[in-house]
Amino acid sequence: MSRVCKSFRTMCTQDHLWEKHLNHKWNKFLMGGGYMFKEWQKYIDVIKKKESVKDCCYGKGYFGLFTWWKKNKDLEKTSVCLPVDSIMSWYLALESGKFSFPAQVYNRENGNIGFLLSCYDAKVSYDSHTDSFKARYASQGRPTIEENIKWERLRSPTVDTLPYDLHVSDCLTDLQPGDHFEVQWRKSKEFPYGWWFGVVGHLDSCDGNKLYCQCHHNDSVILEFRQYNLGSRWREVMIDRRDHREVGSEANGFYAGIRKLYDDKEIATWKSL
Repeated sequence: MSRVCKSFRTMCTQDHLWEKHLNHKWNKFLMGGGYMFKEWQKYIDVIKKKESVKDCCYGKGYFGLFTWWKKNKDLEKTSVCLPVDSIMSWYLALESGKFSFPAQVYNRENGNIGFLLSCYDAKVSYDSHTDSFKARYASQGRPTIEENIKWERLRSPTVDTLPYDLHVSDCLTDLQPGDHFEVQWRKSKEFPYGWWFGVVGHLDSCDGNKLYCQCHHNDSVILEFRQYNLGSRWREVMIDRRDHREVGSEANGFYAGIRKLYDDKEIATWKSL
């Protein structure tokens, strides 16, 4: 009977069964550039190293080998040894909150108007009791932690750029009034970048008439942030499409890399926040 139970438990832990569970619940992050998977590989490497060190603690020679053999023989009688790199292990680590992975959080510190229509990098872990997440934001000094983050406020990183690195803009020649974009912004050079949503605006010399607009031929580009009132120092900034790098000041913050948004679903997500 024990052999039958063990065989049944082994069947229930097979990857092809748990892959369906993993994809059903976590596909939003699994499809986002492989960032979660890369973090999982780092996670299991750490566990394997710890296990390797633990095995060494049983000592060398005959008695050490006998202790190691007896420990594993007893475990074999009572349970199924679940490989740390199995999909079931991955799923359980996610559900338990033991495994944290990189994601980006819309409207950081939800309710704080200072982060309206922004998206910041964080390490997040899941809380199955509340069906929500806890985020640990990258920052100078003491880390900032936010809890009770719902699924709709999370996304996978959209580009392979670290929070402190300048994103190389490859869309500057295409920008024209009405285009939606995300731009890196940070308060000062000691802080990480966040991604901020905006719309390309018209130059002061243009009346906004589409029939006569020549803004897309000009080297200067207006980035508008319509969540701020007209006249606000945060409402717009001008960049040079020929040689845009990081621009700004300690007073107004620094604007850096730009992503033009082509996906209607991505734009709709921003507008729904």
